[in-house]
Amino acid sequence: MSDAVLLAALLVAAAALVGCGLSDGAGAFFVDPGRYSALHCKDLITESQNLANRERDLRNLMDKASEGGGGSVIGAFAYRSDYDSVLEMQTLVKRAAAAQKCELAPSYNSDHIIR
Repeated sequence: MSDAVLLAALLVAAAALVGCGLSDGAGAFFVDPGRYSALHCKDLITESQNLANRERDLRNLMDKASEGGGGSVIGAFAYRSDYDSVLEMQTLVKRAAAAQKCELAPSYNSDHIIR
């Protein structure tokens, strides 16, 4: 009888994980859509670079966790919500940059007008 309970628990857990993969992720719920609208181009570039570094670090942590037995589940629980939030913030930075007609690649243009 305990095998049936264990099997049922595993099926419920698998269904929950599949549901997480099909949604937009937890990141969409925890990020303010107007968070980056007041930033200038230079600040958006800096934020974009910081988010790219954070995404890379979290992806490396999830990859490292998945190397061990059962590590992918632990990595998903430990890092996935942060990773989803970073992805959502990157999307918002890109939208804010597009609205302000900024290029997210750093340039050597000054923010000051020469008079």
